[in-house]
Amino acid sequence: MIYQEQTGECERIDCGEADPGCQVTLDRLADLKPDEFAWIRLDEPRQEELRRLAEYLKLHPLAVEDAVQAHQRPKQERYGDVLAVAVKTLWFVERTADVETGEVMIFLGPSFALTVRHGANDPTAEAARRLADQPDMARLGPVGVLHAVTDVVVDAYAEAAAQVRTDLTELERCVFSPARDDLTERIYSLKREVVEFRDAVGPLVPVMQPFTTGRDDWPRHVVPYFRDVADHLTRTDTEVRAMDDLLASVLDAHLAKVGTWQNDDMRRISAWAAIFAIPTMVAGLYGMNFSHMPELDWRYGYPCALAVMALGSGLLYRAFRRNGWL
Repeated sequence: MIYQEQTGECERIDCGEADPGCQVTLDRLADLKPDEFAWIRLDEPRQEELRRLAEYLKLHPLAVEDAVQAHQRPKQERYGDVLAVAVKTLWFVERTADVETGEVMIFLGPSFALTVRHGANDPTAEAARRLADQPDMARLGPVGVLHAVTDVVVDAYAEAAAQVRTDLTELERCVFSPARDDLTERIYSLKREVVEFRDAVGPLVPVMQPFTTGRDDWPRHVVPYFRDVADHLTRTDTEVRAMDDLLASVLDAHLAKVGTWQNDDMRRISAWAAIFAIPTMVAGLYGMNFSHMPELDWRYGYPCALAVMALGSGLLYRAFRRNGWL
């Protein structure tokens, strides 16, 4: 995409079989005017695909390696005239209630912006639409691309945080309900998603902070836009940390509840064992085959023994019920 400052228009260039909005030919880059800049969007390129473009744009080999591997924490690096910013993309999958992550590497040069995307979610497409609808932001040059992409990414963070919060609220309701459901696996699963969320959002906060004070080679009026993005990011980071702490408390509460269930089960087992101990004792006494047992010669001996069993068991049952053991 080529932005022309005089006309305020964005020109998309067809590169054959490639997506017209994702690549720009090197010949067209060479013809850029002083009031134009190019935004080059690449989706999961291989190293050999990026090599020629990197040589033309004078990208550092380490930056190219980071862009291809796509396993970077959010960071910013300066390589001569090129600023490289790595951002984690994140979105919530409702079908599986999972948090999925990707990555966008943003390179800013004097007359170009290069974004290399990995993952199923594409924030650069929405960022391009926003720039096309806001010519004032496009006039900021490559830094406008950086703002548009980070703004879209941070907005996605906020949306995912709201959905995770909904799942957490439902999980809290289940934990404190009377039902005896084992939610340990479900809690750990959500805890893992929140940790992944935190690892994407937290490291980006210090990366964005320097942009809120501006740079010598940036227009001064771009600073409030980055402050707005940083404010939204900080708010989301605070919410994610709160959810992480709350999940730990929910897990502790659930484990305590499971321990209470186990204690209740043990008390019931102990109570029934005590109840059956009385008839077992009486029956065992009769089974010892004494030579002279008055009860054997008495007509009501066996009925009396059975009555003792029933009375003793009944009294114990009533006592355990009164104490809440049964």
